[in-house]
Amino acid sequence: MGAAGRDFHNFNVFFKNNPAYQVAAFTATQIPDIEGRTYPAVLAGDLYPNGIPIYPEAELIDLIHSHSIDQVVFAYSDVPYHYVMSRGAMVNAAGADFIMQGPDSTQLTSTKPVISVCAVRTGSGKTSVSKKVCQILRKLDKTSSVVRHPMPYGDLAKQAVQRFSCYEDLDAMGTTIEEREEYETHIDAGCTVFAGVDYEKILQRAEAEADIVVWDGGNNDFSFFKPDLGIVVADPHRAGDGLTYYPGEINLRMADVVVINKQDTAELEKIEQVRRNIMEVNPGARIIDSASPVTVEHPEMIRGKRVLVVEDGPTLTHGGMKYGAGTIGANKAGAREIVDPRPYTVGTITETFKKYPDTGALLPAMGYSPRQVRDLEETINRVDCDAVVIGTPIDLTREISINKPSTRVRYEIKEIGEITLETVIDEFLRVGA
Repeated sequence: MGAAGRDFHNFNVFFKNNPAYQVAAFTATQIPDIEGRTYPAVLAGDLYPNGIPIYPEAELIDLIHSHSIDQVVFAYSDVPYHYVMSRGAMVNAAGADFIMQGPDSTQLTSTKPVISVCAVRTGSGKTSVSKKVCQILRKLDKTSSVVRHPMPYGDLAKQAVQRFSCYEDLDAMGTTIEEREEYETHIDAGCTVFAGVDYEKILQRAEAEADIVVWDGGNNDFSFFKPDLGIVVADPHRAGDGLTYYPGEINLRMADVVVINKQDTAELEKIEQVRRNIMEVNPGARIIDSASPVTVEHPEMIRGKRVLVVEDGPTLTHGGMKYGAGTIGANKAGAREIVDPRPYTVGTITETFKKYPDTGALLPAMGYSPRQVRDLEETINRVDCDAVVIGTPIDLTREISINKPSTRVRYEIKEIGEITLETVIDEFLRVGA
């Protein structure tokens, strides 16, 4: 059971060449339009000359019965515990075992030191942390390769090993908005990003180009590589989620360092709740306090205006956030009104709001396919507003044409106190990385 990421990785490292198992199918959910494909034979290996079919998760119970399935492996992330165990109950009621694989059976070991940057929830600010980690390594005369959690939504065989060092690489691979949101930040900072499907080969490529491998995790999944230094980002806007979401609590319990982010916009009690949660499950972790200050490129476009706020898609959808950097920036710059986009949505954007009805009066920047990008563009251009506030990590105007004034909101991590990422990484390198 997966979402085109962890599921493929677990198969590759544990089941692919394992004659004790016969994998009958993958199921897919969370991400639009990733089912109905086949995990190709070129990736599946000699035991699967015809590849492995990928079905919608809605067909799970029928698949268990029709294939006499013994075990179902749960392999996707950023879901609450009640959701996971509901799926477990469905699987067990159908007669099969419900399996969740851990780090020992799924993590690869690198020949180079690995710094992993993971999170307890989507949208915690992890990418800005991993970007700063790479900046610190460069300052300390260490080269780094960034390996990003997978997002293979197209041709899986062609996406087996991907390397991105410039925008032209992104264009050549036909990357989605969601992929660009994760890759462009690192490219802008001068880093090379690797991603894809076959993470053993990806790791080998990354090792060949750098002194240090930086794992930039997705959702709240744990690292595909065994980390020598594990950094986890926690979000006090969702203070209790670190102990109630899978597999975010795994990250929290394994972390060497926990960054309590966004303290400039969070309530003090929520910050302290996160601190107590860390001390409860991982008292040996070092804690870094940090802010995530938001800046608006052209605040004059917002002040006193009716604005549409476009936020990072996954942060609002399966991340469950009720607002993001765009909302904070709009309010900070004095917007008169945040316009509700729901009366103006079309096509797949309308479907997104039906699937995630609690999103509210914000527009998630969904762009998993060319059709969805077109629907996003049409929705934005239909909204009756004075300006558009773009809170996504990328310049959305490179992907779509907006028919009204727009401005970007940016944010970076800023540590508070004596313990910083630089002091932690410098110590890590000095003791033998």
